Amino acid sequence: MQYIVAIVGRPNVGKSTLFNRLTRSRDALVADSPGLTRDRKFGIGRVGASGYTVIDTGGVFEDESPLAGDIHRQAMRAVAEADCVLFVVDAGTEPTGADLRLAEALRPWRERTLLIVNKVDDRDPDLACASFHALGFGAPIPISARHGGGITALGELLAERMPGELEADDDAETDAVKVAIVGRPNVGKSTLVNRMLGEERVITADLPGTTRDSIAIPFKRDGREYLLIDTAGIRRRGRIHETAEKFSVVAALQAIDRANVVILLLDGREGITEQDAGLLGLVLDSGRALVIAVNKWDGLSPAEKNQIKSELERRLHFIDFAETRYISALHGSGVGNLFAAVDAADRSARIAVPTSRVSELLARAIAEHQPPLVQGRRIKLRYAHLGGRNPPTIVIHGNQTESVPAAYRRYLEGYFRRALRLVGTPVRIEFRQGENPYAGRRNELTPRQINRRRRLMRHVKRNDR
Repeated sequence: MQYIVAIVGRPNVGKSTLFNRLTRSRDALVADSPGLTRDRKFGIGRVGASGYTVIDTGGVFEDESPLAGDIHRQAMRAVAEADCVLFVVDAGTEPTGADLRLAEALRPWRERTLLIVNKVDDRDPDLACASFHALGFGAPIPISARHGGGITALGELLAERMPGELEADDDAETDAVKVAIVGRPNVGKSTLVNRMLGEERVITADLPGTTRDSIAIPFKRDGREYLLIDTAGIRRRGRIHETAEKFSVVAALQAIDRANVVILLLDGREGITEQDAGLLGLVLDSGRALVIAVNKWDGLSPAEKNQIKSELERRLHFIDFAETRYISALHGSGVGNLFAAVDAADRSARIAVPTSRVSELLARAIAEHQPPLVQGRRIKLRYAHLGGRNPPTIVIHGNQTESVPAAYRRYLEGYFRRALRLVGTPVRIEFRQGENPYAGRRNELTPRQINRRRRLMRHVKRNDR
């Protein structure tokens, strides 16, 4: 088991900044506004060869939002799971009522709790820590998470508490299938994540914007490892006003790029909106494998279901490679089928095909439908090979490839997808222009000139005899 360190404190004391510092990442959103973190966020910290799990939590006891109770329960779950608790307070203030209430809540875990006085910066450490002795957690530890002051000493203290060498599994995430769940606000993304995990792992509420950060959650199902990434709802750019929400959208877009497979979640009661179409465009631009999930399906009448299916077929005809699943995240119906679609899409996105097979398929595609003529000359496509995965990229070499029309490119994409039996993933075609071996060699002879000179030399020798 890996050593677990939980970071807790009231809002805006620098917990996420400390999380990023310990994990040497920028995974947690950081902004000068309280309440940015709401769910538990996991990362890997390292001290020398020892690795440990770091859990970032939402601010407690000062948030008056409807989610305050859920945030508090998530934070206390992290405390209960942790081997060490970092209780973070702000050096710029005296202990607040929220600090005192949290201190009482942490009293049962006093032996495993370290009191961290953050934002010391240019302050005298002894003076900054003086008033926090009264919280009753031993000598406070002064740090500056933003500038890195005191982080080395904190890491050494954590290393002393760890029972031996605990290696961080750096390759665990590499082998896992990364699945990003994206959609508009309030379509049920967090509910779906909890249903897929079988536990209340992220906060859910009937409020748009409940999730603000991208939450990555590793888990195993039927012997296979997954990394579920719950993302913030993405709204139209004109409706994004808060700085925190802008950061959330950026994190969601980064989650798409990070994923192997993207589940685009639609609201079955509303069908596909312009906003959904825009999101779909972002996923297609990324080239990631795609599964479309229509949520809240169980509450619809048969007539409504037929209408929505017809609308999806009409508006999404250009992404016929993606499988569509109809689910209820709240009640669980159809959710199990999502894993089969995700696994199939992931296998297709990572397919390996030898060059001989790819070139053979190219020849068959050309035999069925020749490239068009360009200024009276036929486009020549000579051979092809697999140039990349996720998405599968077919690199085709030939002449006049810059003149291949978009319709013929789409024909080749569809042909390769059908021939290789790919599902859930787009196929990209890249053309490479064949190089003229004599281009740029004006002062050298061409083969024709060489042969002509040889014939001339033989003629001269015969005449000399």
